[in-house]
Amino acid sequence: MKRKLPLFFFTLLFTIISCKVEPKKINYGKDHCLNCDMTVVDKSHVAQYVTKKGKAFMFDAVECLIKTLLKENNEDQMAFILVADYGNPDNLVDAKTASFLISKKIKSPMGANLSAFSSIETAKKAQSMHGGKLYTWSELKIKLSEQ
Repeated sequence: MKRKLPLFFFTLLFTIISCKVEPKKINYGKDHCLNCDMTVVDKSHVAQYVTKKGKAFMFDAVECLIKTLLKENNEDQMAFILVADYGNPDNLVDAKTASFLISKKIKSPMGANLSAFSSIETAKKAQSMHGGKLYTWSELKIKLSEQ
């Protein structure tokens, strides 16, 4: 019995550690978009969602992320919905609080010309430079569902 107790605790600890629900590192040039199966290469437009069970899925563009969420109608099952901050692409931000710009002067991988920003201020600055229209997460889902 004394020998089985440490094994039990080790197994329990390993299970707890391996079941962390958190965003995963994106392997640019290797990961594929869940929606369109393109290789994820553009850091400025990448997106990711992580289910409450910890499974992470990558997207090469925000529009692919939204199309998948709308098709599967499973946003409530997500622990994280993240988009690349266009001005700081190594920073993934919460899609629900991000601001979005659709501008023909900023090309995105799937052609929607859609970029995400960590704040409304940075989005407005990009809009003043590139034109286009700003959207919230809710507004963007409605716009893309109409297409």
